[in-house]
Amino acid sequence: MELSRVLNTINLGSSERIPLGEGREYEIDGEWIAVFRARDGRIHAVQARCPHRDGPLADGITGTGQVICPLHSYKFDLGTGQPIGNECSALRTYQARLSEDGEIVVTL
Repeated sequence: MELSRVLNTINLGSSERIPLGEGREYEIDGEWIAVFRARDGRIHAVQARCPHRDGPLADGITGTGQVICPLHSYKFDLGTGQPIGNECSALRTYQARLSEDGEIVVTL
C-alpha cells in the first residue's frame, strides 16, 4: 500500500479498508500504529502493541470508545490512551480523522 504524506500527516487511504468496529495495523516510518474505525464512524489511532505484554491491539475487541487487548483483556480508552481498570501504562495516541473524501488521515 502506498501512503500519501504531507509533513507529519499521512493519508492511509479509504476508510472502507477497515470494517466498522474493527482495527488494522499500519507501519509508518518503522513505527507500527493501530487504527480503529468505530461503529459510529469515528477514527482512532494508537500505538499498535499493548504495553503490558505486547498484544496486537488491532486484533482486540472495540466498542464504546475502548479497545480490549486480545492477550490479557486489558482495556484502554481509544481517545486518550488511558488504561481502564488496570495499572498498565497509557497508550500513545495519534490525531486521526476522516478527510472529505472518506480517507483516513493520521498526524504523527
